[in-house]
Amino acid sequence: MNATGPRRGWWPRSVRARTALAAASAAAVILVSIGWWVHCDVYRESTQIAEGQTEKQFLALVDQLEEGVVPLRRSTVPYEIVATGRRAAVAYGGGMEEFDPGTRHVLPAPPKAELPAPPDEGPNWGYTTRPVRLPARPDSAPGGRFGKGGGTYLVMYDDVRADELSSDTVAALGVAADAQLRVYVVMLPHAGEEMAETITEATDRRLLQAGLVSLVLIAAVVYFAVRIALRPVEAIRVLTASVTASDPRERVTVPAKGHEITALATTINSTLQRLDDAAAQQRRFVADAAHELRSPLTTLLTSLEVALAYPERTNWPAAATTAARQTRRLQALTEDLLLLARLDTRAPTAGSENLDLTALAFRLAEQYPFTESPLTLTCDSTAPAHVHGNPDEYERLLRNLIDNAARHAAHRIQITIRSQDGWVVLTVHDDGPGVPAKDAERIFERFVRLDDSRSRDEGGTGLGLAIARDLAHQHRGTLTLTPRTLGACFQLRLPQASASAEE
Repeated sequence: MNATGPRRGWWPRSVRARTALAAASAAAVILVSIGWWVHCDVYRESTQIAEGQTEKQFLALVDQLEEGVVPLRRSTVPYEIVATGRRAAVAYGGGMEEFDPGTRHVLPAPPKAELPAPPDEGPNWGYTTRPVRLPARPDSAPGGRFGKGGGTYLVMYDDVRADELSSDTVAALGVAADAQLRVYVVMLPHAGEEMAETITEATDRRLLQAGLVSLVLIAAVVYFAVRIALRPVEAIRVLTASVTASDPRERVTVPAKGHEITALATTINSTLQRLDDAAAQQRRFVADAAHELRSPLTTLLTSLEVALAYPERTNWPAAATTAARQTRRLQALTEDLLLLARLDTRAPTAGSENLDLTALAFRLAEQYPFTESPLTLTCDSTAPAHVHGNPDEYERLLRNLIDNAARHAAHRIQITIRSQDGWVVLTVHDDGPGVPAKDAERIFERFVRLDDSRSRDEGGTGLGLAIARDLAHQHRGTLTLTPRTLGACFQLRLPQASASAEE
């Protein structure tokens, strides 16, 4: 009986749905990982872009100053231009008005310019970045871009000498001719973060929409792909559902080579073929058993009915002898059938007992009765041959081989026992007519007699060799017919057991 464990309510039972769900889950993990990487990368790139824009605006302020243009207060970045010898800022904007720098500059003034001026080394696009502490805002200042209590901010700055500017520019800026000007740009951290967050949020929305659509498409594609792939399995299921034990002749269609279902279809066809063979063998066995039982029963019933019909003319001792002979034949046939039934339902096992096959063969050779024909039975062995198993079953196996040889031998039967490479090899050789090569395996089938002209009484039940081979297989051995120029030779191979096991 097949037992199934409890199923989780949220997990689908369909293979298609399970595969689609598993593929969608794996895709979701991959897409989330990719989305997180894209999120972090976009945020980093957006921050760098914001910093680059701040740098561009800073350099533009320096260029305007060198050209004599006073920058406007409207700016996207806070800036302040201060000069030596000047209390108020030269220019400011972008939020620096929150500190009311009109009367006094907020950021520190540069040192005085060196005189004379250093030699010109060509264009210099360098600038300096360092943290600067900004003062607290006045209480009256409205809320703006800086904290009310001040704080430390990273600033970019660069110095410009007034003596390098034209007199009109110096006059326009309102500074002394020997002054030094410094351009400050305050880098607000939240400004870059705001830009990065805006870009990242837009990117995340697009990624989420694309991810959801991708998951639905992946799940749908996998679902229908698995559905198409499982069509051969469904066809196999429908066909095998119509197979019955009494008629297992149906066969499934085997897909082309390279298909994963090919092995399954081939295995199922092999299983169905074995079932068909087993059913055919069972039908033949039942038919043969019925036929074999009918013959002695008919003979027994006929002799008894004749004796009862003509009691005064019946030789009662002869009738009783015939009845006894047919009864013994029925008994032997019944015992053989029961033994075969037990062997068919028992798994091959090696018994725990240890016995000497040589001693058993010599004992059977000495005790075997030859009542009707003068046969010579000899046994040849060089040493004891120990095997594991059931002594009664081994005796039945050897007796069946000797009985078969005795029915076909002309003058003698030779038994030999040898030990070879961990195996015990026993042969039973007779000098009879032998067995044709084409029937070397057929003689081990049940109820098979090659000599149909023989009487049933002399020919046996037709089960002796079948029982012998099944007993050999039960003890993990083999029984085969080996080719000989004269007579038939049956070879029995059994695993050898150590002699110490018996002790």
